[in-house]
Amino acid sequence: MSQELLAERGIDVDHVTVYRRVQRFAPLVIDASRHSIGNRWFVDETYVKVAGVRRYVSRAVDQWGQVIDIRLSKRRNIAAA
Repeated sequence: MSQELLAERGIDVDHVTVYRRVQRFAPLVIDASRHSIGNRWFVDETYVKVAGVRRYVSRAVDQWGQVIDIRLSKRRNIAAA
C-alpha cells in the first residue's frame, strides 16, 4: 500500500525499503506522539538539493521547538505550508 502511495507522488521505492524504514522509525514516531502539541506553532521553510534538484522543505514547529510536520515539495507553495 505505501509503495503505491509513494509511486503516486513520483517516488520509486521497493517495499523492503518501506518495511525497514517503518521498523526503524516507528518507535521514534510513537515516542514523539506522546508529547502534546503547543497552542502556538510556526512554519519555516528552506530548500535543499536532492539528487541535484532543488526541493522545498516546509516544517511546522510548536512553541517549544517540537517538530509537528515536515513537507517536501517540488514547488514552493505557501498556502499548503
